[in-house]
Amino acid sequence: MSKHKHDHPDDHEEPAPLMIQLGDDDEDEEHDDGEVEVIRPHAPRHAGSRGRGLRSLEPAPQEEEELPPSKTKIKKQMHDLQDLGAELVGLGKDQLAQLDIPESLRDAIREMHRINKFGAQRRQMQYIGKLMREVDTAPIVAKLDMWKGRSAQHVAYTHQLERWRDRLLESDHALTELLAAHPQADVQRLRTLIRNAQKEKEANKPPKNFREIYQVLREIVPEPGAQES
Repeated sequence: MSKHKHDHPDDHEEPAPLMIQLGDDDEDEEHDDGEVEVIRPHAPRHAGSRGRGLRSLEPAPQEEEELPPSKTKIKKQMHDLQDLGAELVGLGKDQLAQLDIPESLRDAIREMHRINKFGAQRRQMQYIGKLMREVDTAPIVAKLDMWKGRSAQHVAYTHQLERWRDRLLESDHALTELLAAHPQADVQRLRTLIRNAQKEKEANKPPKNFREIYQVLREIVPEPGAQES
């Protein structure tokens, strides 16, 4: 121990600060000068890397969102595009002309109308579905939905006219209600058509006047949304 103290020529200087000895076993017995010594075992070299490795294995939320779609989802998307393509094939020329679609898709739809064999039609529909992948389908779907809504509205309108016609043939009060709602109607013409239609039904004759009542009602009762573009 004294030998160790003689190694310090400046004994009058202040004591050295707290030393932390990291596992130096050869000098443990020589340090007996009252200094505090903290000895810690060497940490395994792989401990830090193992911890980092475990943290790196934790899946980040954004990684889950970036996972590629499953085969089932891709197959459904392809079928949906083919179904949408089938709707386009069923459109009339005027409606098809209103859609903003590539010429290649427009030509494929025209070609579909010229194909008669089932196998060739199926292949053509698959080709149309493939072309649909390169198209922004949102505007097309919105346009189709608008047309479907208008079509449903038109069906409701025709049913309304048919109900009016049936009521006119069954009750005189119906004519009074119709004139109250639509005073521009030609009362005399309606009375004549109603009377003749009733006679046609009793005599089991062709419903000529019956059909004409419907046409007159179309002139009297406006169709909702008919003025919209």
